[in-house]
Amino acid sequence: MRIARFSIDGNVAFGAVEGEKPDELVLDIIKGIPFADFELSGTKVPLSKVRLLPPVLPNKVVAFGRNYAEHAKELGNEVPDAPFAFFKPSTSVIGPGDEIQYPSFSSELHHEAELAVVIGRMCREVPRERVKDVILGYTCANDVTARDVQKREKQWARAKGFDNSCPLGPWVETDLDLAAIAEGITIQCTVNGAQRQLGRTSEMIHSVEDLIVNITEAMTLLPGDVILTGTPAGVGPLNVGDEVAVTIEGIGTLTNKVIKRG
Repeated sequence: MRIARFSIDGNVAFGAVEGEKPDELVLDIIKGIPFADFELSGTKVPLSKVRLLPPVLPNKVVAFGRNYAEHAKELGNEVPDAPFAFFKPSTSVIGPGDEIQYPSFSSELHHEAELAVVIGRMCREVPRERVKDVILGYTCANDVTARDVQKREKQWARAKGFDNSCPLGPWVETDLDLAAIAEGITIQCTVNGAQRQLGRTSEMIHSVEDLIVNITEAMTLLPGDVILTGTPAGVGPLNVGDEVAVTIEGIGTLTNKVIKRG
Protein backbone atom coordinates (compact mmCIF):
# COMPACT_ATOMS: atom_id res chain seq x y z
CA MET A 1 0.00 0.00 0.00
CA ARG A 2 1.12 3.55 -0.75
CA ILE A 3 0.11 5.86 2.09
CA ALA A 4 0.13 9.59 1.41
CA ARG A 5 -0.52 12.54 3.68
CA PHE A 6 -2.32 15.40 2.00
CA SER A 7 -4.38 18.53 2.40
CA ILE A 8 -7.63 19.43 0.66
CA ASP A 9 -9.96 22.33 1.41
CA GLY A 10 -7.96 23.17 4.52
CA ASN A 11 -8.16 19.65 5.95
CA VAL A 12 -5.26 17.24 6.43
CA ALA A 13 -5.70 13.48 6.08
CA PHE A 14 -3.99 10.24 5.13
CA GLY A 15 -5.03 8.26 2.10
CA ALA A 16 -4.17 5.09 0.22
CA VAL A 17 -2.88 5.85 -3.27
CA GLU A 18 -4.61 3.76 -5.93
CA GLY A 19 -3.87 3.42 -9.63
CA GLU A 20 -0.77 3.16 -11.77
CA LYS A 21 -0.88 5.90 -14.39
CA PRO A 22 0.26 9.25 -12.90
CA ASP A 23 -2.72 11.16 -14.30
CA GLU A 24 -5.22 8.61 -12.95
CA LEU A 25 -4.07 8.24 -9.32
CA VAL A 26 -6.71 8.60 -6.63
CA LEU A 27 -6.63 8.69 -2.83
CA ASP A 28 -8.95 6.52 -0.74
CA ILE A 29 -9.19 8.52 2.49
CA ILE A 30 -8.08 6.61 5.57
CA LYS A 31 -10.21 6.54 8.71
CA GLY A 32 -7.72 7.19 11.49
CA ILE A 33 -3.94 7.17 11.20
CA PRO A 34 -1.62 4.60 9.62
CA PHE A 35 0.23 3.93 12.89
CA ALA A 36 -2.74 2.01 14.30
CA ASP A 37 -5.51 -0.16 12.92
CA PHE A 38 -7.36 1.78 10.26
CA GLU A 39 -9.97 1.37 7.56
CA LEU A 40 -10.34 2.83 4.11
CA SER A 41 -13.36 5.11 3.98
CA GLY A 42 -14.24 4.44 0.36
CA THR A 43 -14.29 8.20 -0.20
CA LYS A 44 -11.91 8.85 -3.07
CA VAL A 45 -10.37 12.05 -4.40
CA PRO A 46 -8.10 12.50 -7.44
CA LEU A 47 -4.48 13.00 -6.48
CA SER A 48 -4.42 15.98 -8.84
CA LYS A 49 -6.95 17.77 -6.61
CA VAL A 50 -4.90 17.65 -3.40
CA ARG A 51 -1.61 18.99 -2.13
CA LEU A 52 0.77 16.24 -1.05
CA LEU A 53 2.43 16.92 2.31
CA PRO A 54 5.44 15.23 3.92
CA PRO A 55 4.16 11.67 4.33
CA VAL A 56 4.93 11.81 8.07
CA LEU A 57 5.85 14.47 10.62
CA PRO A 58 8.72 12.80 12.47
CA ASN A 59 9.66 13.57 16.03
CA LYS A 60 13.22 13.03 14.85
CA VAL A 61 15.11 12.11 11.70
CA VAL A 62 18.05 9.84 12.43
CA ALA A 63 20.46 9.86 9.50
CA PHE A 64 23.45 7.66 8.85
CA GLY A 65 26.49 9.00 7.04
CA ARG A 66 29.10 7.33 4.86
CA ASN A 67 27.05 4.16 4.45
CA TYR A 68 28.08 3.71 0.80
CA ALA A 69 31.81 3.13 0.27
CA GLU A 70 32.02 4.99 -3.04
CA HIS A 71 30.33 8.04 -1.57
CA ALA A 72 32.74 8.11 1.36
CA LYS A 73 35.60 7.78 -1.12
CA GLU A 74 34.41 10.61 -3.38
CA LEU A 75 34.55 13.04 -0.43
CA GLY A 76 37.90 11.73 0.79
CA ASN A 77 36.51 10.09 3.92
CA GLU A 78 37.23 6.78 5.60
CA VAL A 79 34.47 4.20 5.79
CA PRO A 80 33.38 3.96 9.45
CA ASP A 81 33.59 0.58 11.15
CA ALA A 82 30.23 1.09 12.84
CA PRO A 83 27.12 3.01 11.76
CA PHE A 84 27.73 6.76 11.97
CA ALA A 85 24.60 8.62 13.06
CA PHE A 86 23.57 12.28 13.07
CA PHE A 87 20.24 14.10 13.33
CA LYS A 88 18.08 16.35 11.22
CA PRO A 89 15.41 18.25 13.19
CA SER A 90 11.71 18.04 12.47
CA THR A 91 11.87 21.62 11.14
CA SER A 92 14.07 20.41 8.27
CA VAL A 93 11.26 18.26 6.83
CA ILE A 94 9.37 19.37 3.72
CA GLY A 95 7.21 17.45 1.27
CA PRO A 96 7.01 16.74 -2.45
CA GLY A 97 6.79 19.91 -4.50
CA ASP A 98 7.91 22.09 -1.60
CA GLU A 99 10.80 24.48 -2.14
CA ILE A 100 14.32 23.99 -0.85
CA GLN A 101 15.49 27.41 0.29
CA TYR A 102 19.18 27.92 -0.40
CA PRO A 103 20.69 28.78 3.02
CA SER A 104 22.22 32.23 3.26
CA PHE A 105 25.26 30.92 5.17
CA SER A 106 26.36 28.49 2.42
CA SER A 107 27.68 28.72 -1.12
CA GLU A 108 27.94 24.98 -1.81
CA LEU A 109 24.64 23.14 -1.53
CA HIS A 110 24.59 19.42 -2.42
CA HIS A 111 21.89 16.81 -3.07
CA GLU A 112 22.03 13.36 -1.44
CA ALA A 113 19.40 10.85 -2.60
CA GLU A 114 18.50 8.34 0.10
CA LEU A 115 16.14 5.53 1.03
CA ALA A 116 14.19 6.55 4.12
CA VAL A 117 12.69 4.08 6.60
CA VAL A 118 9.48 5.15 8.37
CA ILE A 119 8.98 3.71 11.85
CA GLY A 120 5.51 2.39 12.58
CA ARG A 121 5.54 1.77 16.33
CA MET A 122 7.35 2.88 19.46
CA CYS A 123 10.42 0.70 19.90
CA ARG A 124 13.66 0.38 21.85
CA GLU A 125 16.44 -2.20 21.82
CA VAL A 126 15.01 -3.90 18.76
CA PRO A 127 16.52 -7.34 18.07
CA ARG A 128 17.51 -8.01 14.47
CA GLU A 129 14.76 -10.58 13.94
CA ARG A 130 12.10 -8.03 14.99
CA VAL A 131 13.23 -5.10 12.84
CA LYS A 132 10.60 -5.77 10.19
CA ASP A 133 7.88 -5.50 12.85
CA VAL A 134 8.70 -1.87 13.71
CA ILE A 135 8.77 -0.57 10.13
CA LEU A 136 5.70 1.03 8.59
CA GLY A 137 7.30 1.42 5.17
CA TYR A 138 9.74 3.37 3.04
CA THR A 139 9.90 6.68 1.23
CA CYS A 140 12.31 8.83 -0.78
CA ALA A 141 14.53 11.39 0.92
CA ASN A 142 17.00 14.07 -0.05
CA ASP A 143 19.60 14.78 2.65
CA VAL A 144 20.32 18.29 1.38
CA THR A 145 23.72 19.39 2.69
CA ALA A 146 25.63 22.66 2.96
CA ARG A 147 28.90 20.99 2.02
CA ASP A 148 31.16 23.97 2.65
CA VAL A 149 29.70 24.38 6.12
CA GLN A 150 30.08 20.68 6.82
CA LYS A 151 33.77 20.86 5.93
CA ARG A 152 34.41 24.10 7.79
CA GLU A 153 32.57 23.33 11.02
CA LYS A 154 33.52 19.63 11.22
CA GLN A 155 30.23 18.73 12.89
CA TRP A 156 27.00 18.58 10.94
CA ALA A 157 24.23 20.31 12.91
CA ARG A 158 23.99 23.44 10.76
CA ALA A 159 25.25 21.83 7.55
CA LYS A 160 22.52 19.19 7.48
CA GLY A 161 19.89 20.48 9.90
CA PHE A 162 18.83 23.79 8.39
CA ASP A 163 15.22 24.49 7.43
CA ASN A 164 14.02 22.67 4.26
CA SER A 165 17.03 20.33 4.24
CA CYS A 166 15.03 17.08 4.46
CA PRO A 167 12.53 16.62 1.63
CA LEU A 168 10.49 13.42 2.09
CA GLY A 169 7.90 11.77 -0.15
CA PRO A 170 5.89 11.38 -2.19
CA TRP A 171 4.30 8.69 0.03
CA VAL A 172 5.14 5.71 2.21
CA GLU A 173 5.34 2.36 0.42
CA THR A 174 4.44 -0.42 2.86
CA ASP A 175 4.90 -3.40 0.53
CA LEU A 176 8.66 -3.06 0.05
CA ASP A 177 10.52 -5.60 2.18
CA LEU A 178 13.94 -6.00 3.73
CA ALA A 179 14.88 -8.86 1.39
CA ALA A 180 14.31 -6.68 -1.70
CA ILE A 181 16.38 -3.88 -0.18
CA ALA A 182 19.23 -6.28 0.61
CA GLU A 183 19.09 -7.69 -2.92
CA GLY A 184 19.19 -4.15 -4.25
CA ILE A 185 16.70 -1.56 -5.45
CA THR A 186 17.76 1.41 -7.55
CA ILE A 187 18.24 4.93 -6.14
CA GLN A 188 18.55 7.74 -8.67
CA CYS A 189 18.92 11.50 -8.45
CA THR A 190 18.48 13.91 -11.35
CA VAL A 191 18.97 17.66 -11.48
CA ASN A 192 17.06 19.44 -14.24
CA GLY A 193 16.55 16.03 -15.84
CA ALA A 194 20.24 15.10 -15.94
CA GLN A 195 21.29 12.05 -13.95
CA ARG A 196 23.66 12.73 -11.06
CA GLN A 197 23.38 9.69 -8.81
CA LEU A 198 22.63 6.07 -9.61
CA GLY A 199 23.14 3.35 -7.05
CA ARG A 200 21.56 0.31 -5.44
CA THR A 201 20.67 -0.37 -1.84
CA SER A 202 22.72 -3.58 -2.01
CA GLU A 203 25.77 -1.26 -1.90
CA MET A 204 24.97 -0.15 1.66
CA ILE A 205 27.73 -1.04 4.10
CA HIS A 206 25.35 -1.40 7.03
CA SER A 207 21.91 -2.83 6.33
CA VAL A 208 18.57 -1.42 7.44
CA GLU A 209 18.60 -4.04 10.20
CA ASP A 210 22.07 -2.91 11.30
CA LEU A 211 21.00 0.73 11.47
CA ILE A 212 17.82 0.15 13.46
CA VAL A 213 19.50 -2.23 15.90
CA ASN A 214 22.29 0.32 16.35
CA ILE A 215 20.17 3.38 17.04
CA THR A 216 17.57 1.66 19.22
CA GLU A 217 20.35 0.47 21.52
CA ALA A 218 20.63 4.13 22.47
CA MET A 219 17.17 5.67 22.13
CA THR A 220 13.47 5.08 21.68
CA LEU A 221 12.01 5.54 18.23
CA LEU A 222 8.45 6.81 17.94
CA PRO A 223 5.79 6.20 15.27
CA GLY A 224 6.57 8.43 12.32
CA ASP A 225 10.27 8.77 13.08
CA VAL A 226 12.45 8.48 10.00
CA ILE A 227 15.78 6.73 9.41
CA LEU A 228 17.94 7.93 6.49
CA THR A 229 20.14 5.09 5.27
CA GLY A 230 22.93 6.95 3.44
CA THR A 231 23.54 8.08 -0.12
CA PRO A 232 25.32 6.47 -3.08
CA ALA A 233 28.13 8.19 -4.95
CA GLY A 234 27.51 11.11 -7.27
CA VAL A 235 26.54 13.90 -4.87
CA GLY A 236 26.90 17.34 -6.38
CA PRO A 237 25.87 20.97 -6.41
CA LEU A 238 22.43 22.50 -6.39
CA ASN A 239 21.82 26.04 -7.56
CA VAL A 240 18.89 28.43 -7.29
CA GLY A 241 16.36 27.47 -9.96
CA ASP A 242 17.36 23.80 -10.11
CA GLU A 243 14.76 21.05 -9.97
CA VAL A 244 16.05 18.01 -8.10
CA ALA A 245 14.30 14.63 -8.23
CA VAL A 246 14.96 11.49 -6.17
CA THR A 247 13.52 8.29 -7.66
CA ILE A 248 13.60 4.96 -5.83
CA GLU A 249 12.54 1.74 -7.47
CA GLY A 250 9.27 0.44 -6.07
CA ILE A 251 8.43 3.72 -4.32
CA GLY A 252 8.21 6.70 -6.64
CA THR A 253 9.73 10.13 -7.28
CA LEU A 254 10.26 13.05 -4.93
CA THR A 255 10.72 16.39 -6.72
CA ASN A 256 11.66 19.77 -5.27
CA LYS A 257 12.87 23.09 -6.63
CA VAL A 258 15.67 25.20 -5.16
CA ILE A 259 14.87 28.85 -4.52
CA LYS A 260 16.71 31.79 -3.01
CA ARG A 261 16.13 32.10 0.72
CA GLY A 262 14.43 35.26 1.75
